[in-house]
Amino acid sequence: MNRTSTGTPIRQKLGAVVFADVVGYSRLMSENEIDTYNSLKSLLSTLEQICPQYQGNVVEVRGDGILALFDTATSAVEYSVELHRIASKHNQDREPSQQIKFRAGVHLGEVLVDERGVHGDNVNIAARLQEIAEPERVYVSSAVYEQIRNRLRYGYEFLGPKQLKNIMSPVATYCVRSEVEGATMAATLRPEMQIEVLERPDIPSVAVLPFASQGNDEDDAWVAEGLTDDIIMNLSKFRNLFIIARNSSFFFKTQSMSPQEAARRLNVRYVARGSVRRSASRIRITAELIDANTERTIWGERFDRKIDDIFDILDEVTECIVAATAVMIESHERKRMVQAVPSDLQAYGSVLQGQHHIFKYTRLDNRKAQNCYESALERDGGYARAAAALSRTLNLDWRYSWTEDPNSALDKALSLAQRAVELDPTDARGFGELGYVQLYRKEHDSALESYKRALALNPNDADMHSDYADALAHSGDNESAISHLQQAMRLNPYFPDQYLWHLGGAYYNLKRYDEVIASVNKMNNPTEGQRVLAASYAQLGDMDMAQQIADRHRVVHPNFSLSRWAKVQPDRLTDDTQHFVEGLKKAGF
Repeated sequence: MNRTSTGTPIRQKLGAVVFADVVGYSRLMSENEIDTYNSLKSLLSTLEQICPQYQGNVVEVRGDGILALFDTATSAVEYSVELHRIASKHNQDREPSQQIKFRAGVHLGEVLVDERGVHGDNVNIAARLQEIAEPERVYVSSAVYEQIRNRLRYGYEFLGPKQLKNIMSPVATYCVRSEVEGATMAATLRPEMQIEVLERPDIPSVAVLPFASQGNDEDDAWVAEGLTDDIIMNLSKFRNLFIIARNSSFFFKTQSMSPQEAARRLNVRYVARGSVRRSASRIRITAELIDANTERTIWGERFDRKIDDIFDILDEVTECIVAATAVMIESHERKRMVQAVPSDLQAYGSVLQGQHHIFKYTRLDNRKAQNCYESALERDGGYARAAAALSRTLNLDWRYSWTEDPNSALDKALSLAQRAVELDPTDARGFGELGYVQLYRKEHDSALESYKRALALNPNDADMHSDYADALAHSGDNESAISHLQQAMRLNPYFPDQYLWHLGGAYYNLKRYDEVIASVNKMNNPTEGQRVLAASYAQLGDMDMAQQIADRHRVVHPNFSLSRWAKVQPDRLTDDTQHFVEGLKKAGF
């Protein structure tokens, strides 16, 4: 056994380290010292008491954070997720500005243990992961991810290799999405895709990287995010441009790389980027367009305007990017890109805030997004975009049973989608939401027609191609479904698990079981693909593997009912439903 210079014994131990720290602790203390101290003390005491339930031990409480050691990565991550849940419950009666929220980092490796605690490089890695984590999120290293990916029913978003402070080599990092119901729709990114060579389109291709927020206020972050999203949406309406989808563009938000490297990975010619700084009455936006072939900035501009001019700025930036790429666009295409501007600026702000939440695909964020969109409609009842977005949140409520009355949610989603289409028949989003609702109402022809109209309005919307593909597969046109999914994956190279799940369903209908298995096994979180995976193994005669996967499914879905599942499947062809039921029965469901 090793010893310190004073003779104290040191032992080496393999363990999972959790480091959690309070977000904005100094601000909280400066605003209300006594209340913050007492509240945090109570919260830390609770977290310390429950730690042994997860086979762990809180080694040290460091002012506003905790350091804990666990025997396994699984228990460490479960504890970290529970930590956020307890803090959220603790915050229910506190004002938003006074809520205590944590960041958490988890790493697995050998640590040094003595009477003073745990030490070593692997402890430092957990602490540095915590520093870069988003509030109320758990960031884990690849060492942890490899242990938990098939054990815990969570989603895992690959953030790429991160250069952590004072850590020599970059650490491959994942964000844990603790509400797995939304994991298949969130941007779960694959490490192996970063080296895949993508074919460059024949038409001018553009990636809009996330505009950087140069302010400390959280409001600046959602303005920057919302403007980026709107520019992508506006540009994607042009048939003569190839625009990388939002998910893949926003992957580079967490990356410290040059525009040239981003262009190389996405194999596009042009990269647009910029920044946003907002004050009480003014907004400054800088934007530039870079030709990756020549590494030359071919256009750059700064917009310094009153905040009321935000719509003009958005259209002007979009027009400048289009002009700089020298694309000849027909006059009617130009007219289609102009969005319907709401009568109230705050309605637009509410929609941008809603976007910030809805793309996280969790029950809590979905509720926050609903509140934002409802607020926008209260201010401007004719705002089509808000109606379409609210329809999507109700669709999610129905799909994942996030509401006590799912059927009512689906009816409301239909009404809102129809309202969005009536308010602005040039916005693809309304038709997309309408197609989604119609599919699960088993109105197949209407659903397909709605998706066609949506893609005619916005041919570069990758998620729309994926949703349309799912509708095609449920309507019996699986070859077309596969074609649209391939297009979606090219438009959105860092695509979510949802695309692979849809692809597996189409392959299963075609009885191409090996390709089902290959597709589902590429999912970062294959939990929601376990049914089609088990059915495929069963159809191939590999009963041991089929039953093993079915057993895993029972652990995470103990209330699964095959008869109920068969009733809600939106298949046009009875044979398709029966084919799937047959495979599931063979697998032991």
